[in-house]
Amino acid sequence: MRVLFIFIDGLGIGEKDESKNPCAFPGIQLFNNYFSETYPQKLPFDGIVKSIDCTLGVPGLPQSATGQTALYTGINAAKILGRHLSGFPNQKLRDILTEYSILQKVTEAGKKAGFINGYRQIFFELGPEALIRFLSVTSIMNWKAGLKFFDIKDLRAERCIYHDFTNRELIKKGFQVPELSPEKAGQILARASQNYDFLLYEYFRTDRAGHKQDLCKAGDLLIQLERFIITVLNHINPSETLLIITSDHGNIEDVSLKSHTKNPVPLMVWGDRKEEILQGVESILDVTPSIHKMYVKF
Repeated sequence: MRVLFIFIDGLGIGEKDESKNPCAFPGIQLFNNYFSETYPQKLPFDGIVKSIDCTLGVPGLPQSATGQTALYTGINAAKILGRHLSGFPNQKLRDILTEYSILQKVTEAGKKAGFINGYRQIFFELGPEALIRFLSVTSIMNWKAGLKFFDIKDLRAERCIYHDFTNRELIKKGFQVPELSPEKAGQILARASQNYDFLLYEYFRTDRAGHKQDLCKAGDLLIQLERFIITVLNHINPSETLLIITSDHGNIEDVSLKSHTKNPVPLMVWGDRKEEILQGVESILDVTPSIHKMYVKF
């Protein structure tokens, strides 16, 4: 079975309160999960959602560098550092990602892994060595696993999608690329997933929206994102592809705060044996080991 993993940065499970949680807006179908409820719960399109912890047993607010390292390796990066680390991984986290990332492990198992986010030309001109202090967790693990980085040519040819899957950010910067609807981008991702054993897509505009604290814009963003995901669901075969969606920490679910939250995050799964992938998963630390056990079969 193939695995399509969509990572949504800064998406937690919050209160059922439209005054601060855009996930509670009318029309939200997938992200309207609340921490007062009992999990797991059913999702539209025959999916299941479970609430999982992201604090990693370390005081302070969860952050992206340690949270994503933990999510993609199953190793408690925050505990190793003794703190949560925001932004970009330091050398100790880069070492962990080099050896233990899910992209590395899938590749070592002789299976085909991919990270489908497109990169601008400046990345290729400077190279990852020069940019290492500013590389995200996903960039580090893709680089160290020796996998292809997709460029603007790939984007135009529909072999990848940008972190803003509509391409509007690129167009504003002057790039000659087509503007995509959420539905078109979802079709591209669903089609590409058929060529990989494990394919990762990263979406981090949710975290940015949470920090900006604009409730209406955050709600519009979530609606666009759901249109994208629903299209993916309509274009994959659940008997062949397991779709997993989760996050590293909360943020957008409470725009009354400018910071991240300690709220749990959703683990959303669609596909055959979806119940089994949730078994024993209580925190973001358990997600990658569960994928290894059930679908990669090292």
